[in-house]
Amino acid sequence: MRIRAVTAADLPLLREIERSAGECFRTVGMAEIAEDEPLTVAELAVFQEAGLAWAAVDAGRPVAYLLAEPVDRVLHVEQVSVHPDWGRRRIGRSLLDVAAARAAADGRYALTLTTFAEVPWNAPYYERCGFAELPDHDLTPGLRAIRDRESAHGLDRWPRVVMARTLRLPA
Repeated sequence: MRIRAVTAADLPLLREIERSAGECFRTVGMAEIAEDEPLTVAELAVFQEAGLAWAAVDAGRPVAYLLAEPVDRVLHVEQVSVHPDWGRRRIGRSLLDVAAARAAADGRYALTLTTFAEVPWNAPYYERCGFAELPDHDLTPGLRAIRDRESAHGLDRWPRVVMARTLRLPA
């Protein structure tokens, strides 16, 4: 699977991937998450234009993607989604590794994300990818702001956690 920077032409396809990937939340009683609208093309373009959006592609077409943003001294994963037809092939992990390499190259000490604590393909999966839960007292102001936005959006109906993957910085 080839991973490359997201292009402007990919942006509408990312919305399709997000919708498809979200459907699995219905199986765990979280239909509201499945029904949540993906980011708009304009919102996705901000990540793409910043060079912080990557896609895993098959025959040139995205099948998964990751969006990230600098937050304090870390690179924060805003979204990672894999189309269900392409699941269980280590594509999400490969995207996380690309983001981690970028973060380390930029001198950031960790890759962070927020996720649902009890959904099997969320926190337990990220633990297998080298992430660990950050206790609330270790959250930076930027990570606290992200959690506040998520809470205002209603995501705290289900237990959420902030997780970090500490990086080895280049010598």
